[in-house]
Amino acid sequence: MAIAIPTSEELLQAHNAIAPYIHNTAVVTSKTLNQMSGASLFFKCENFQRMGAFKMRGATSAILALSANERERGVVTHSSGNFGQAVALAAKELGVPAYVVMPENAPEVKKAAVKGYGATVTECESTIHAREAAAAAIQEETGASPLHPSNCTNVIVGNATAAMELLSEQPNLDVLCAPVGGGGLLAGTALAGRFFGKNCKTFGGEPQQVDDAYRSLQSGIIETNTSTNTIADGLRTHLGDQNFPIIQQHVEDIICVSEAQIISAMKLIWERMKIIVEPSSAVALAAILKEKERFKNKQVGIIISGGNVTLSALPFS
Repeated sequence: MAIAIPTSEELLQAHNAIAPYIHNTAVVTSKTLNQMSGASLFFKCENFQRMGAFKMRGATSAILALSANERERGVVTHSSGNFGQAVALAAKELGVPAYVVMPENAPEVKKAAVKGYGATVTECESTIHAREAAAAAIQEETGASPLHPSNCTNVIVGNATAAMELLSEQPNLDVLCAPVGGGGLLAGTALAGRFFGKNCKTFGGEPQQVDDAYRSLQSGIIETNTSTNTIADGLRTHLGDQNFPIIQQHVEDIICVSEAQIISAMKLIWERMKIIVEPSSAVALAAILKEKERFKNKQVGIIISGGNVTLSALPFS
């Protein structure tokens, strides 16, 4: 069954609704990275977002869309960390109980943050099946409304607001690039580029170790991974039936990068831009650097998706 692609009006409505609860994050540049890439790069720093990642946008949008009765019963989600933190914080601000299922191998800093925002955390095995089963059990027990981290229209339109803000500041971007895991950010970014850009093309960056989104674009069906072996812990999930049609229609290409390229890009951002980003955030820059000729002399907007890292486990320390 075909899904209804969100409209530009729905994106604008989502931005107006969540504006009181989020930061309009900074856009920064780096002459060194411009020289290295051969392009003009504009980084939308969602690592400066509340709870440290873009997912505050989608989570707030999704909770605000619930009825009063649904909010009273609470919300439940599964997350490796960032969406769990976002749901926990947004729910706390809106007076809504929150239940978050987290894989046991999620970074400790993310588990601690979710608990710190007041959510009830349940740990499970690090598989999609285990996460979904645990969330379903909580939903049945509590009556909480399930919030999917990426495969939800209200989440997607909330996520789109990061690129909307970037385009309002840099309206002549030729390219938008975002990391892709579950697909909620890339789908939202692509919609923003389609509706608010000027012939602006959207690309995704993805780890080679979990290249399901790349393979999905090639095959035309949603592919999955048998491994989650990537440093980019936020990108270990797969696309869904709500975001895949948007990605199919509005994403130009997905560029796969190696673990070494991800670490190198992460190190560059830390050293040259002096900002803290998590590995998942570095994937988009890694994609642009990998295919420099493709983006030469272009104005490129990069979504820095988040900055929640375990400082004791940096890949270049």
